[in-house]
Amino acid sequence: MTSHVTTSIEPTGIRWQSILPIVAVLALAAVGFVSSDYIVTVLGFAFIYAIFCTGLNFFMGYTGQASFGQSAFAAIGGYGSAILCTDYGWEPLLALFATMVLSGVAAVLVGYPTLRLRGHYLAMATFALGLIVYEITIEWTALTQGYMGYSGVPPLGVAGFTLDTLKQQLVVLVVISLIGVGIAARLRQSRFGRALASIAGSESAARALGVDIARYKLIAFVIAALYASAAGSLFAHFVGFISPEVYGTTMVIQSFAMLYLGGIGTMWGPMIGAIIVSILPETMRGLKEMQDIAYTAVLILILIFAPRGLAGLSVLFRRTRVRVLEKA
Repeated sequence: MTSHVTTSIEPTGIRWQSILPIVAVLALAAVGFVSSDYIVTVLGFAFIYAIFCTGLNFFMGYTGQASFGQSAFAAIGGYGSAILCTDYGWEPLLALFATMVLSGVAAVLVGYPTLRLRGHYLAMATFALGLIVYEITIEWTALTQGYMGYSGVPPLGVAGFTLDTLKQQLVVLVVISLIGVGIAARLRQSRFGRALASIAGSESAARALGVDIARYKLIAFVIAALYASAAGSLFAHFVGFISPEVYGTTMVIQSFAMLYLGGIGTMWGPMIGAIIVSILPETMRGLKEMQDIAYTAVLILILIFAPRGLAGLSVLFRRTRVRVLEKA
């Protein structure tokens, strides 16, 4: 009787977990579409960060590795798109893909020696990578214009067609973020994803099973870099301006807050965390001096009562429902 009840509700639970987040994202985008440009801008930043955090989750959540340097690849994407489009007249979409390729090559060159490190040594090395690229964006003024930044970056478009309004760009950002989550989910469920899960569980056990640890780590690192580069490029096209501060340590701290708040290692956690962290401060503007205190308190309470992140609550709810039905 127990096995019959469990198998009958599992597929429904899986469908519910897969469909409900998509519906919620589309509903949120619809609300933004009929709201002011300010709300659209906030939501746009949220979905850009969702793309960034989805890649970071692929390396940290699925592979169990530490990386504090993904902002470096976002900077490559952002500055690459800005330079190619404003100085050389490239199509924005072509510039986006070109900078993703450049970021992938850079990830291979950097990751091959760096990923031999483990634990906090790997974290320190990747953090140093982010700081180095940040300093380059400041000091190499002939290329990056330093603190002056790049302005006049065109919005996304191809073959002469451009997304002239923020709401049009929001639609594209929502679609790209959903595609990004879908690709990450498919990779996670593949043989490649199972190899990454074994590495996250125990590198020694994974090596004993014949998993090429270095190779799989490097591939996961490159995939995360591609996501980060796409997010950085999309930011440049969405805002139309970039400067070194955009890709500094603030991006690292904020992305970590989003990842852990939403649920590291879960499929929808990065997007949930990105949306919550982006929208929550806007809902507390009326508190004025108490805004930062209230915002921090809410984040701490969420982490206390949902240590696996907000996305983990659905798993807890499903397990509780199974137990109730079994007892019934």
